Amino acid sequence: MTVITPTRYELPEIKHSFDLTEDQRMIQEMVRDFANQEVAPIAAEIDENHRFPLETWKKIVELGLPGIPFPEDLGGSNGGTLAYCLAVEEISRLCGSTGLTLAAHVSLGTYPIFAWGGDKLRADYVPKLIAGEYMGAYGLTEPGAGSDSGATRTTAVLDGDEYVLNGRKCFCTNATHSGTVIITAVTDKSLGPKGISAFVVPRDTPGFSLEKGEMKLGMRGSDWASLVFEDARIPRDHLLGPEGQGFSTFMKTLEGGRISIGALSLGIAQGAYDCALKYAKEREAFGKKLADQQAVGFKLANMAVEIEAARHLVYHSARLKDAGEDYGWKAAMAKLYASEVCMRASYDAIQIFGGYGFSREYPVERMWRDAKLCTIGEGTSEIQRVIISRKILRG
Repeated sequence: MTVITPTRYELPEIKHSFDLTEDQRMIQEMVRDFANQEVAPIAAEIDENHRFPLETWKKIVELGLPGIPFPEDLGGSNGGTLAYCLAVEEISRLCGSTGLTLAAHVSLGTYPIFAWGGDKLRADYVPKLIAGEYMGAYGLTEPGAGSDSGATRTTAVLDGDEYVLNGRKCFCTNATHSGTVIITAVTDKSLGPKGISAFVVPRDTPGFSLEKGEMKLGMRGSDWASLVFEDARIPRDHLLGPEGQGFSTFMKTLEGGRISIGALSLGIAQGAYDCALKYAKEREAFGKKLADQQAVGFKLANMAVEIEAARHLVYHSARLKDAGEDYGWKAAMAKLYASEVCMRASYDAIQIFGGYGFSREYPVERMWRDAKLCTIGEGTSEIQRVIISRKILRG
């Protein structure tokens, strides 16, 4: 048997078109080359050491990836949601952590300011986020408010021309390297979720500090931290959208974020499948290649079918968003299905590798650990089913 080390483990080329435009194909190929050359060689190391690869992020910025879905007048390339998803998918195929970093920065840390920030906040922050002067982060989850985000306890009290923030957010991706964070806080407790507002908080705000995030199962090369606000004062004009609409704003933000998590899931699933397919063609057992064993062949067939179906859902929801059509429940479908396919594909990849799959000699165990985040972030699988069931039952 020939043992292939991770440093020599080259994945096969992906062959699919899905009616991509020439520009979209160029972005796909560019990011694939970048991922192979810059992301793959350090993927195992950053996972092992729980290290955020700032050097890779700088190269991502140089390629212009954070600006793909944004207009040219703000420094973007006006490439659209689908092109952006292709970039997330290609990076995630080799490193879920790095794919998550890009997805969180664009969909959660930048898009809300672009969509609801008004002329001033948009001009002040979006070009800098696109140019990578700093990263963007998004704080919704609290120690006592996860899926039930309407239970937010962080408060924002208006005092003259400033809001005074008090509270805590947790599991905030990119927070350590952020220049801005977008958070929700209660401005009128009597109104429930309708009394929650959204704010843009500069990282250097007095009274705002970070606490190191907990050790993670997967996505170990992606940064996260807790946000702590102790009488932190921000200008009144850093209110993101109208007061009382923060909960609605964040729910709409998550709709777009679900497309990017779908793309992240799709990339990890494709990477796991590619590894398993290559290994099955090379490893021999019972006198023939694993690929010739029906049990293995059926696993690979199931993986291929589910990944193809997930790709259709993810790309379709991205196209709906680009067309300005209602896409929220389709994004929930894409995120739900792609994330669960990702879990199954990475699990079956480990099964095909057997004992080697359980070791760190091959990347599939890392892919399986990374996959779990995809069923939780931007709303758990259970929350996606709530969204979808409400849509189909209420019309």
